[in-house]
Amino acid sequence: MAPVTRAGEEMHALVERMYPLCRSITGDGVRATLDIVGEYLPLRVHEVPTGTQVLDWTVPQEWNIRDAYIADGSGRRVVDFAESSLHVLGYSVPVSATMPLSELRPHLHTLPDHPSWVPYRTSYYKPEWGFCLAQETLDALPDGEYEVCVDSTLADGHLTYAEHVVPGQVPDEVLVSCHVCHPSLANDNLAGIAVAVFLARALAEQQPYYTYRFVFAPGTIGAITWLARNRERVERVKHGLVLACAGDPGPLTYKQSRHGDAEIDRVLRHVLTASERPHRVAGFTPYGYDERQYCSPGFDLGVGSLTRTPYAGYPEYHTSADNLDFVSPEAMADTLAVCREAFAVLDRNRRYVNQSPYGEPQLGRRGLYDPLGGRSDAKQAQLAMLWVLNLSDGAHSLLDVADRSGLPFDTVADAAGALHGAGLIKA
Repeated sequence: MAPVTRAGEEMHALVERMYPLCRSITGDGVRATLDIVGEYLPLRVHEVPTGTQVLDWTVPQEWNIRDAYIADGSGRRVVDFAESSLHVLGYSVPVSATMPLSELRPHLHTLPDHPSWVPYRTSYYKPEWGFCLAQETLDALPDGEYEVCVDSTLADGHLTYAEHVVPGQVPDEVLVSCHVCHPSLANDNLAGIAVAVFLARALAEQQPYYTYRFVFAPGTIGAITWLARNRERVERVKHGLVLACAGDPGPLTYKQSRHGDAEIDRVLRHVLTASERPHRVAGFTPYGYDERQYCSPGFDLGVGSLTRTPYAGYPEYHTSADNLDFVSPEAMADTLAVCREAFAVLDRNRRYVNQSPYGEPQLGRRGLYDPLGGRSDAKQAQLAMLWVLNLSDGAHSLLDVADRSGLPFDTVADAAGALHGAGLIKA
């Protein structure tokens, strides 16, 4: 895992700032989160009205909440939304009532196997109300009357999402997507948002080849809305990556696109293997994060997903234990480093055609050996030139060369640059 870096510390600080906000698939919590992200990146924020048809879905009513609690007979709040946004069932309709514990119990959600943790639960598309609390808190509640209050609104409004674009040398795009709908869950997905922010800032300093489009949207409905509003231009998306669960202590996991052999799949496999990091590569499944929307058969984009421990793969997932202590600067720095390494490969991966394909061209008289003579990897660099020349047939990419030769991609790309400069290959 990467050591603590300044970026790692700053990403953790960003997660800490966003953590208390009550986010959902719509509402002011999403806007407040994007306001914070907007301090780091210029954003184009989109507001899509309730009732808008987006593919097979409809933008729902907007949900906002001001307060919620359960109070005992003395007025003491035994469950309090002010302490954690997880305490309320997401999208709870308003309620103000007094009822016995027996009537309240069906609206209470706990984790008996982890009695001190509070679960995260939602009811987006079915009118309901409820509270989430620790099992040990529920066990300590005596029978009696309880005051129940959910001060929320569910009304026509908007779904909010935002985009940030890092211009490239070509209009072809790499899509980077993360969801912004979860409340106080540090790994899922505040760490993903933080890594995306710092990845965008790093790319902006590099004048990348591709144009990089970052989408910060609510899960599922947000990605579907983005796709519905970009159907005419989605063909520009040549590669993509969904970022989530980017800060936990587990090893990295790359989930492949629906293709399984898309260029982004091959790049991530190569980078993770070459780095010798502990990692896992998983096949595509139509379950998980928004890669399943981008990879739906009508769009069939080459979009994979990068996480540390995958969706629902750790006990703390969707619980109060997914807190600021669960994510680390080191893990986020490591995730960021892999993203930067992968996009560096993607940006330099080209196909070339050998302009002197009959026999091996004389490299020495073109000065291609001399500049490399002082390098400690001179022999490796010379071998890379021979590999690039041999496989520059218009069908093989530099990543193909690196994979087949076993040479580092950077060495292969540097060799291609030297050969291109000498006129021996052309893109």
